[in-house]
Amino acid sequence: MSDSSNEISRRRLLGTVGAAGATGLVLGAAGGAAAHAAAAGEPVTALATVGSATEAFHGEHQAGITTPMQSRGHLIAFDLTAGGRPADGRREAVALMRRWSTTASRLMAGEPMDDGDTGVALDAGPSSLTITFGFGRTFFDRTGLASQRPAELDPLPAFSSDQLDPRRSNGDLWVQIGANDALVAFHALRAIQKDAGKAARVRWQMNGFNRSPGATAGPMTARNLMGQLDGSRNPKPAEPDFDRRIFVPAGGPHPWMDRGSYAVVRRIRMLLDDWEQLSPADQERVIGRKKSDGAPLTGGSETTELALDRTGPDGKLIIPDNAHARISAPEQNGGAAMLRRPFSFHDGIAADGTPDAGLLFVCWQADPLKGFVPVQRKLDRGDALSTFIRHESSGLFAVPGGPKDGEYVGQRLLES
Repeated sequence: MSDSSNEISRRRLLGTVGAAGATGLVLGAAGGAAAHAAAAGEPVTALATVGSATEAFHGEHQAGITTPMQSRGHLIAFDLTAGGRPADGRREAVALMRRWSTTASRLMAGEPMDDGDTGVALDAGPSSLTITFGFGRTFFDRTGLASQRPAELDPLPAFSSDQLDPRRSNGDLWVQIGANDALVAFHALRAIQKDAGKAARVRWQMNGFNRSPGATAGPMTARNLMGQLDGSRNPKPAEPDFDRRIFVPAGGPHPWMDRGSYAVVRRIRMLLDDWEQLSPADQERVIGRKKSDGAPLTGGSETTELALDRTGPDGKLIIPDNAHARISAPEQNGGAAMLRRPFSFHDGIAADGTPDAGLLFVCWQADPLKGFVPVQRKLDRGDALSTFIRHESSGLFAVPGGPKDGEYVGQRLLES
């Protein structure tokens, strides 16, 4: 994009939240009007709160892990294309990660691309955009870095409920994009794809969504497409053991992963026609929580501890022994915990009327063998919810810590 007088960068539209935020300014025609005013030298109207929010690219951790869930998301995996010697793959990977990091830092700051910007997000601010990068197991073979591959990237075990499509699983490189504006998220997706050039080809790509900011009276746990609150027992950053559970501690055998995390990514199809045939009371027994507010069936609020031993007048457990909340509870899994940060998806309706919809499950942990794996093993053996879901794709990625100023993501690995 040029800097000529009749064009304006997205950053120039950012400002304090004044009347625009108070009145809920819709940035469509209004955004275009602001751009025209700026080009004409007139005062620029401030963006609404949603548009002006930014997330830092540089820092201790990559953005997109503890960032509040955004309303729009894209997940995309790539395979490196360099053939021949692993040194060639490593050289291509260095150049690619440099390009991607430059692009991500600019877009997350609300700036346009250096050149070739499509203009898709021209009228919007960064809208809490995050772009997060990870490396799959095969990346290390293709770049001659097998000695730097952590044991935590060992393949996930097979689960009896898996019906995985290998074409939509794994990958050398993984990118998670999130934003609170659909056009901002799509703009970032296109920029990342274009930056890949001939160095990497798309292996798979998935699109997701969540509720928009401001759609509820106040912040609350998101609902999934089954209508259930999803993530009620998520670890909270304020908890004293949060970092230990979610982020790799410094001083380990692979310094390039210091303060990083491991992402398990799964496309989970929800069999909504079957689920919606259940009464609300039966749905609550499957989950073990009230549908209205996420409170345990044993009473209280969403944050109340599950009273797993409590029985009703009939002598039966109030939270059934195969309820999803019971089986997945940390206290039932030796304290195993992971930070769930999913997106819902809907990819159309089949000829028979069956919706292709469900959850793009993304969870974060310091060690997937202590987080995701033990919980999923237990769910696999008797979760009442398993009748109504199908795991269709899977991936595991090492997500290094955030880059320092002047660094690109993965530099400490690729230049080790």
